[in-house]
Amino acid sequence: MTSLAVAGNHTGRKAADRAAKRARVLDILAAAGRDSVLLTSHTALTWYLDGSRVGISLAGDPIAAVLVTHDGDHLVTFNNEAGRLAAEEIPDGVTLHEVPWYGSLADVAAWFGPGVSPASEAELAVPLRLARRSLLPGELGRFEQLCRESAELLTDVLSMSTPQTTERQLAAALAERIVAAGADPLVLLANGDSRVDFRHPLPTGGALGRRAMAVVCARRDGMVANVTRWVRFDAGTPTELDAEARIAKVEADIFAATVPGAAIRDILAEIRVAYGRHGFGPNQWTLHHQGGPAGYAGRDPRATDAVTDTVALNQPFTWNPSAPGVKIEDTVLLGAGGIRPLSMDPRWPSVPVNGIHRPATLQL
Repeated sequence: MTSLAVAGNHTGRKAADRAAKRARVLDILAAAGRDSVLLTSHTALTWYLDGSRVGISLAGDPIAAVLVTHDGDHLVTFNNEAGRLAAEEIPDGVTLHEVPWYGSLADVAAWFGPGVSPASEAELAVPLRLARRSLLPGELGRFEQLCRESAELLTDVLSMSTPQTTERQLAAALAERIVAAGADPLVLLANGDSRVDFRHPLPTGGALGRRAMAVVCARRDGMVANVTRWVRFDAGTPTELDAEARIAKVEADIFAATVPGAAIRDILAEIRVAYGRHGFGPNQWTLHHQGGPAGYAGRDPRATDAVTDTVALNQPFTWNPSAPGVKIEDTVLLGAGGIRPLSMDPRWPSVPVNGIHRPATLQL
């Protein structure tokens, strides 16, 4: 076991953001009567470390953990990962500890020593989640750029698609652009005309046909942009056009309910009513999750009746109302002026809905 102090390697990271996050966590510890907490999830680690890349496999656990104490921040990682983390990822003021590649990150006494009794992240899950609700200036700037770029690459790729393009070709082109932008393609979905009723359509070798949907969830600096877009190669049917207009009205009702202090479960209750109000039936909300707060996870958390969180200013959201053959999804921010879409490209066609420009179907 070795440890050393690490100089700052985070170009452009905001020291003020880091200080604010540390103060929030220390307040959580004081309220819980604990001396420390061990952060172990991708969501908590990337938030606390300002987007440091602490994973190797997209399907794997983090290769680091962070012990937050009143005296400082301590990151532990495996000996085969320490060099890169020290050179490229760890912010100022964080002490690095190493364990063998076969060792345990969770055995705090082995790598840190006695004298602390850390709370598990699960024990403080709710206050930690609330601590990352409101984006700070540095992370908001990074997130806005990611959301905008995600929308732009969807425009670029879908504008070049044809009815003969396959779903896998579409997904591959999106993946190439996401990786080139320095992001991770956490989710890539695509369906052609024959599969538009599937809410989570993993790509196949089938051709797009006359109409298609593409979904991108791209992660960079720890934050996840979620965007859905539709493309059509004909004028569309009256049924399709009507459903598209009505699902946008459902989303508008959700936006209107997303205000500071609102309970997430109360917004979900409004979602249930909105589906019926706009002709989709009272049970449509049960057929797919409706989204929720966003940021350092795809949804943080997904909205359910069990969630007791409330809404805060400068909090990002991705709501995704859907019905057979229609879905609308963008990452937005609740600011002082209300809902502001972040994942928008001015080149993409849009229509105003309750004063907010929303993406229409791209007609080629």
